[in-house]
Amino acid sequence: MRSAKGHNGPCRRGEIRMRLIARSRLGLRAVALTTGLAISGTSALPVFSQDVQSAAVVVRGDQPGAVINRNIYGHFAEHLGRCIYEGIWVGEDSSIPNTRGIRNDVLAALKELNVPVLRWPGGCFADEYHWKDGIGPRQKRPKIINTHWGGVVENNHFGTHEFLDLCELLGAEPYICGNVGSGSVQEMMEWVEYMTSDADSPLANLRRQNGREKPWRVGFFGVGNESWGCGGNMRPEYYADQFRRYNTFVKNYSGNRVYRIACGSNGDDLNWTEVLMRQAGRQMNGLSLHYYTLPTGQWNRKGSATDFDESQWHSTLRHTLRMDELITKHAEIMDRHDPRKRVGLVVDEWGTWYDVEPGTNPGFLYQQNTLRDALVAALNFHIFQRHADRVVMANIAQTINVLQAMVLTDKEKMLRTPTYHVFEMFKMHQGAVSLPVEVQAPAYALDGQQIPAVSASASRQASGDVSLSLVNTHPQHAARIACKLTGLTPKSVSGRVLTAPEINAHNTFAAPESVQPRPFEGPRLSDDGLQAELPPRSVVMLELR
Repeated sequence: MRSAKGHNGPCRRGEIRMRLIARSRLGLRAVALTTGLAISGTSALPVFSQDVQSAAVVVRGDQPGAVINRNIYGHFAEHLGRCIYEGIWVGEDSSIPNTRGIRNDVLAALKELNVPVLRWPGGCFADEYHWKDGIGPRQKRPKIINTHWGGVVENNHFGTHEFLDLCELLGAEPYICGNVGSGSVQEMMEWVEYMTSDADSPLANLRRQNGREKPWRVGFFGVGNESWGCGGNMRPEYYADQFRRYNTFVKNYSGNRVYRIACGSNGDDLNWTEVLMRQAGRQMNGLSLHYYTLPTGQWNRKGSATDFDESQWHSTLRHTLRMDELITKHAEIMDRHDPRKRVGLVVDEWGTWYDVEPGTNPGFLYQQNTLRDALVAALNFHIFQRHADRVVMANIAQTINVLQAMVLTDKEKMLRTPTYHVFEMFKMHQGAVSLPVEVQAPAYALDGQQIPAVSASASRQASGDVSLSLVNTHPQHAARIACKLTGLTPKSVSGRVLTAPEINAHNTFAAPESVQPRPFEGPRLSDDGLQAELPPRSVVMLELR
């Protein structure tokens, strides 16, 4: 998680135009059909001119691709604002119903998503976090200042035991980010031993003394966070050496196998990826990538989460589609150094970033969540799934009360956001086999820029059922879909749709169910495929059985 103060992110250097990427591995005939992504200002795709336009989709069930790693649907919970304290942790003595201090309503909501992996404790916070402050009797834990996020004092009541308890309650894999910026090699080495060793050793015995007899399984460990920025302002050459050093002491104990993730690029910093892959690629299992969607592309004036017009609706979706270009470029570098794709690309921070809600602490990064965010989530999942051969994990920023959150809380109240509903609708894609999809659709053009009006992604579960997710980005016009299915003969189709009357529709504590999925009427099977009409500004999930 990058600190907003002093950030020199990629958007400051100007917007890079999106480009179409032909993927011969999908065996597709034309770039426009492969991705449905259009270059800004191009006339390659016809533009909507009527209330309803037609789009052609082909799902290649006879050309299965890579398995979609379920960890693409991962989450991120940093010590930031009200994400941890109030959002997750209320304490065992709270009047808010809880399980060992973790609030029950949030637990129930997240369980519905089948959360596969949860990243903690940061973000920028990770490189100031010293894990021994967060173990032992809570009343004896030292208080700390969260210098990155609001300057608040935290009591350390939510630490290693509480986080790993949360992961077990959710059935999620823990992804812990270690402190390289201000921590020592010994500190990181001892943390891994404390959590995962079953030896009769001082650190394992300290864990037992603190109430946990058996070691935990910790599958993912990040060696530092944003080391190019808040994690130390390092050069890639220097960080590569630091990674090699720290990584040496992240050991496997008692059958636990740690997937070690190196700090990767800030957006389009391709040189960082080149240096890391060249100098440390053999030592890592994964390499991270961070990219945030800003409506304006400007960090000092990002735009409002709820007060926006069609121009910012369009620009937000256009900026989020850059994710495809970024993954493609970084993957090309990784392919040169790692043609067998042993190293996974881990997009462990992504999502929308707006100006904070008026009247809230600017260091808490609290923002509302609208239908626009739901489409951003769906479009990114389509991109990740197109790159399922290289992208092995993604973690949205963040789970609760921060940036593009799943859940918002206000003391004892809780609501699910539109983004939450996309995660719930798309969970059928988790662990399924990706199926190539070709889309030929009109462009959605505005102010001399254009994006695809329709996006699609498909997968096949072990049962043989196929999930087909569709997005109509146009806020006024419906899209009539004619979908050809090759190698597939479904007998039934059903679906759900997420849409709303206004582009800035969102859920509030007074009206928490204003934006939620509803049954999708009208998809029809035919001899060679199916037909459906996507409402404007909508996300649709179809199940073919």
